Formats: sequence, structure tokens, C-alpha cells
Amino acid sequence: MPNKTAKTAAKATGSKANASKVAPKTSAKTSVSKTAPKTVAKAPAHKPVAHKPVAAVKPAAKPVAAAPRIEEPKKVLTQRQGFKTNEFVVYPAHGVGQILAIEDQEIAGAKLELFVINFMKDKMTLRVPTAKVANVGMRKLSEPALVKRALETLKGRARVKRTMWSRRAQEYEAKINSGDIVAIAEVVRDLYRSESQPEQSYSERQLYEAALDRLSREIAVVQHVTETEAVKEIESQLAKSPRRGAKAETEVEAEGEADADSDTEGDDAAVADEAA
Repeated sequence: MPNKTAKTAAKATGSKANASKVAPKTSAKTSVSKTAPKTVAKAPAHKPVAHKPVAAVKPAAKPVAAAPRIEEPKKVLTQRQGFKTNEFVVYPAHGVGQILAIEDQEIAGAKLELFVINFMKDKMTLRVPTAKVANVGMRKLSEPALVKRALETLKGRARVKRTMWSRRAQEYEAKINSGDIVAIAEVVRDLYRSESQPEQSYSERQLYEAALDRLSREIAVVQHVTETEAVKEIESQLAKSPRRGAKAETEVEAEGEADADSDTEGDDAAVADEAA
């Protein structure tokens, strides 16, 4: 009996000891489990913070050399030396033309300003340096009063010099290329032949047509008419001029042929002298 009592006491003591061992663990777990929710509950909630606008920071300026260079558009020139674009002008060697543009070009390393002139009838475009318009004799269209004077010249009597045809032809050609409208009218007057007069020689016909073309073009542009109408007006003025008789024309033509023959003989003699 005492042994049983001792064993029962020992078991009771062991169960208490075990309970004491288990109790701390349970309490620890319980404390952790109880504390954790409190910690989570006490954590402050994240509230949205209104951000104030921050001034933009300017980036550092890049060096100018690195930036691509943009060329400025060229200025369009519209007037130089008293002439402007789309204006009709007279170029002595070619007659009436129209200035299409004034442009800059680099020629042989030098920059030049050029008038771009179009001669529509000849289907030709010419570029003339603006600094040389005076040297080449380029001019504006004749005034109506000067055109009237040229038309009056056509009604005058033809003046034919008693010289060799070769010399007269040179004088006529110089007048045609002078750009002077009155001088050109004189060539038309002197080389004109009516139906009752002897026909012109081939060289005379060429010079007459060249002078008539220059004169009619300028008259047409000044009077704002067609070239055909200008030619009719010129021919009507020529019809009013006192013409020489057929006999006188024949004498002048015979004299011209004789002069041409003498010129040919002189040339043959010169060739013979060179051969000798």
C-alpha cells in the first residue's frame, strides 16, 4: 500500500511537471497569437499623398556645333538695275524678250547675279549678268511716242547710198543689232520693195526680214497687239512712202551687182598674191 501511494504521488508530480512544461509553450503561443493581431491593427493605413507640382528642370544646353545647321531660304530677287521680273525688254542682238527671273549663280568660283531672259519666238533662254546690262545695250521697251516716230520714218523716202553692197549690208546689220527702233525702221524703209518694183536679192531679203521681225515684235508688245497686226500696220505705213521708179531701182541693183563683182575680183587678186 505504501508503494502504490508513492507511485500515485510520483505520477501526480510528473503530470504537474509536464503541465508546467507545456504551459509556457501554450502561453507563448497564445501571447504571440494575441499580440500579432494587435500589431497589425495598430499599423497606420497608407493614405494617398497629394504631390505638389515640381518645377521642370531645364536640361543642360547642348553645344551649338552638334546641332544640325538649317540653311535660311534664299530671298527671291525681283528687281535689279531698274529691271524687274516678268518685264519685257529689248536685247539688241536678239530683240524683244521677257525676264523670267533674277538668280544667283556661282561661275568659276565667283558669284554672279543674272537676268534669265526668255525669247519665246526663238525658243531660247539667255542669262545676262546684271552688272553688264549697260555694256550689252539691254533696254526697256520704247515709249509710245518713240514707236510713233518709227512708224513715221517708214513713210519717208528710201535712202540708198551709192556704195558697194557689202558695205551697205554691214551698215544695215549694225542698225538692226543696235536696238534702236528708229534705226531698225530705217532699214525696213530702205530695203522694202513693192510689187511693182524689182525683187530683192537673197541677202537683201534676209536683212529686210530680220529688221521687220525686230520692229514688229516691239510694236506688238508696246501696242498690245499680235505680231501679224503689227506687220500689217508697218506695211500700211510703207505703202504711203514715195517709192523710186523701176528704172532707178534697176540702176541701183545693177550698180550693186557691179560692186559685188569688183569685190569678188579683189578677193581673187588677194588670193593670187598669197599663192605667189
